[in-house]
Amino acid sequence: MSLHSASPVARGETTMVDFSHVEAAAARLAGVAHRTPVLTSRTLDARLGTHLFLKAEALQRMGAFKFRGAYNAIASMDPAQRQRGVVTFSSGNHAQAVALAAQLHQIPATIVMPEDAPPTKLAATRGYGADVVLYDRYGEDRHAVGDRVAGERSATLIPPFDHPAVIAGQGTTALELLDEVGALDLLVICVGGGGLLAGCTVAAKAMQPRIEIVGVEPEAGDDWAQSLAAGRRITLPAVPRTIADGQQTDGPGEITWAIARPHLRQIALVSDDEIRTTMAFLFERMKLVVEPSGASALAAIMAGKIDVAGKRVGVTLSGGNIGLARFQEIMANIPADTAPPPAAV
Repeated sequence: MSLHSASPVARGETTMVDFSHVEAAAARLAGVAHRTPVLTSRTLDARLGTHLFLKAEALQRMGAFKFRGAYNAIASMDPAQRQRGVVTFSSGNHAQAVALAAQLHQIPATIVMPEDAPPTKLAATRGYGADVVLYDRYGEDRHAVGDRVAGERSATLIPPFDHPAVIAGQGTTALELLDEVGALDLLVICVGGGGLLAGCTVAAKAMQPRIEIVGVEPEAGDDWAQSLAAGRRITLPAVPRTIADGQQTDGPGEITWAIARPHLRQIALVSDDEIRTTMAFLFERMKLVVEPSGASALAAIMAGKIDVAGKRVGVTLSGGNIGLARFQEIMANIPADTAPPPAAV
């Protein structure tokens, strides 16, 4: 099956991604995607007794790592497919990523978005020229809506995570990180459907076989944690309600689960309050605006959910698409007893 197939899993077939696909994605993204900075913090290192390397994908084009996978998926398509356009379903970041990648390729894009999607993400998606179709995330199946719209428009469906070319593109995040900082003991990755987790696992394990992989998700949506404990994919009975809108998935992807599961050391869970505290730290101490989903991986470390003492640890800050009003609302509810640590001297 090709990496740009419109249906990445069919009749029980599982398509895998290897390091050569990540390298090919890196070549397609060269000069198009930003090579995002790797940030460090003496404050965090001193507090936690570790060496953290934060991959700041909040500074990626359109504000999140999702641009990597979306662009790679569209660039992998043949010209006839591209001409018919693309469709996806997303709460925001993948929506914007596909819209921007489609604009850069000068092809039509239709995005299925929940009615309660963050206004800034909805506005940005339309701003990139995409047609938006709204649905009720708590009453409708976004997969079904996306399939229907793609069929009506004879377009190629590019799902947000369970797609080989998307996964390969996301893996370039880890490729760049490890290329820049060298050997790491641990890589901590936020997880929703698992595209970033799976892609980074492929890249990291190829480059540094001994590296350990930890995924992080909100307590309210612990589908990966439940799945890892059960040894099989678990689907939650309802879409989780959490401030981390980019992680409101109800189950691991079929491809992403198959790729990531054998290499997972742990799935750590974080509360919304722990995410808030981390967003505040990043804003106040590192001058970085990160959305809730983008802060969850670091939140698990700051909350002591992952053993990082004495280790060199890579961390994904996966996105920064949050409007001023929403940021203020979240910060207004930060617990008083969980203020960020004092700055290091």
